[in-house]
Amino acid sequence: MKNTARIAGVFYLITFVAGSIELIFPGGGLAANLIATAAYLAVTVLFYQIFKPVNRNLSLLAAFFSLLGIITGALSAFHVSALNINPLGFFGFYCLLIGYLILRSTFLPRVLGVLMAFGGLSWLTFFSPTVASQLYPYNLAPGIFGEGVLTLWLLVIGLNEQRWKEQATGPT
Repeated sequence: MKNTARIAGVFYLITFVAGSIELIFPGGGLAANLIATAAYLAVTVLFYQIFKPVNRNLSLLAAFFSLLGIITGALSAFHVSALNINPLGFFGFYCLLIGYLILRSTFLPRVLGVLMAFGGLSWLTFFSPTVASQLYPYNLAPGIFGEGVLTLWLLVIGLNEQRWKEQATGPT
């Protein structure tokens, strides 16, 4: 499972890089968006597997919110979305749930859960365009920081595999 966590970190890093390219280079926006979308889909699937032993239902709910964000973002990229919803709002719920699952886990440091939950709260501001614009760019920092620290942790350290196995064999 340690390798799964590191692979999730790689896909998270790809999401960050592709998302940054999308923002910096307008000409490469669609391609970068598609790469970021595919990478975040991989993160979602891998995180479901990683956090399933903590709480299967909450891990599935987190994956559901991530998929809503991914689908909303992809539809917006192709300008076919009938909804005027910023996908970051859905990622807010996702990050809150992942933060909670990290806090309940025994295989990742709790501080990562706190950072993810705080980041999730910042992404939730994007459900209100007025609130998001008033807080911009400060509402970006907690999410980027929380997800960034988790990404680096997964890449460099991964997770405590023994504790993951113990939690996976216990009741969920």
